[in-house]
Amino acid sequence: MRALRHILALLVAVGAVLMATGVPVPRAAESTAAAKAPLIFGARIVGDETRTRFVADMTSTIDVSVFTLSDPYRVIVDIPEVRFGLDSEAGVDGRGLFTAFRYGQISPGKSRIVLDLSSPVKVDKAFVIPPADNQPARLVIDVVATDRDEFLAVEKAYRDTRRVEEAARRDRAITVPPAGGDSGKFTVVLDPGHGGIDTGAKGRSGSVEKEITLAFAEILGKKLEATGRYNVFFTRTDDRFVALGDRVEIARSHGADLFVSIHANSFRGRSIRGTIVYTVSEGASDAMASEIAASENEADALAGLDIAAENSDEVLDILFDLTRRETRNFEMVFAQNLVNELRQSTSMFKVPHQQAGFKVLKAHDFPSAMIELGFVSNAEDEKLLLSDAWRQKVGDSVVRAINAYFEKQFAQRSVQ
Repeated sequence: MRALRHILALLVAVGAVLMATGVPVPRAAESTAAAKAPLIFGARIVGDETRTRFVADMTSTIDVSVFTLSDPYRVIVDIPEVRFGLDSEAGVDGRGLFTAFRYGQISPGKSRIVLDLSSPVKVDKAFVIPPADNQPARLVIDVVATDRDEFLAVEKAYRDTRRVEEAARRDRAITVPPAGGDSGKFTVVLDPGHGGIDTGAKGRSGSVEKEITLAFAEILGKKLEATGRYNVFFTRTDDRFVALGDRVEIARSHGADLFVSIHANSFRGRSIRGTIVYTVSEGASDAMASEIAASENEADALAGLDIAAENSDEVLDILFDLTRRETRNFEMVFAQNLVNELRQSTSMFKVPHQQAGFKVLKAHDFPSAMIELGFVSNAEDEKLLLSDAWRQKVGDSVVRAINAYFEKQFAQRSVQ
C-alpha cells in the first residue's frame, strides 16, 4: 500500500501546493517578531442596519486588505501579524449589520479579523488613521446595506483576481511530496485541532479547545518519539490557523503512515461526557455525530476562507478509489485499538467509536482517525482535559494503540 500511496502522492503534487502554514517557524524568532508587532487593544461596533462601522484601536498603523465572502456573509480583514489584547468577550455581541467578529493569526506573519454579517453589505470605506493628539491609531471599516446580486458581483471580481494569482503561484511552487525516508521508522502525523483565529469550542470554566488539543499533542508526540519507533510530525506546533485541506497536505508531504487528529467536544447537553473515536464516513452514526462533524467542518469558513473556490479533481478521485477501501479497513482496525486502550485510562462515551463526514479525515492514501478527548461543555470532562496527570495517562493509552496498530508491520519489516 505504501508504494501505491507514494505514486498517488506524485499525482497529487501536480495539482496541490503545500501552504506556508505547514512549515514551522523557529519559536525564538517568532516570539521576537511577535513582541514587536503592533497591538490591537480595543474594538467596537457602532451604527445601525443601514450603515455600520467597525473600529479597532492600535498602537501603530498597519496595511489592510478587505474583501467579502458569501454563504455565510462575511467581511474579511487581512492585516500583518499583530498582537491582540482584547477582552475575552470581544466580538461575541454584534450590532447593526455585524452580528459578531473573530480575530487571530491566520498564517505566519499574517493576522485576520472576520466580521460576520446579518445580510449582504457593500464595503464603503476601509482605512487606517495614524495616531494623533493623544489618540491611538485606528482601523475603520464602514459597510452599508446592499442586495445579494451586488454582493455576489463584488465577490466574483475578487475570486477572478485571486484565481489568476493562485495559478501563477502554483506554477512557481509545485512541490513533489517525498516518498518517505529510509530510517526504518513509521511516520505518525499529529493534528492538534483548531488554532489561531479558530479557537474551537469554549468550556464552561473558560478553557479553549485550541489550547487543549495543542497541549495534548505535545505530550503525545514526546511519548511517541521516546519509543524510538516513529517519525513524528505536527500540523501545527503553536497558536496558528491551519486550513483543513492543508492539514491533510502537510501529512501527505511527510509520507504519513497514520494521521491522528485531536479535538475536544462541545454539545448542548451538559451531562454528556466521555471520549469518542471518529473515523470518516459519508453518513453519520447519529444526529450528534452529524452535528459535531458539521461544526468541525465549518472551521475554514469561520476563519474566512473562500470555500466556494475549492475545486475537486475528478480524475484523481477515480485514482484514489484504488486505495480508499484498504485505507478505510486500516482505519477501522486502528479505531478499535484506540477504544480498547482508552477504556483503560478514561471514561468513554456510551458509543465510543462513531463515524461522520469529517473533512480532515478524508485522505484516501493514509489511515486517519480523530480523538475527541472529552466534552468541554461538561464540568467533569473539562477538569480532566486541563489535568496534566490525565493527559499523561491518556497519552500512554494512545501510544499503546498506535504500537498495536503497527505491530504486524514492524514484524514484517524485521523479517525483511
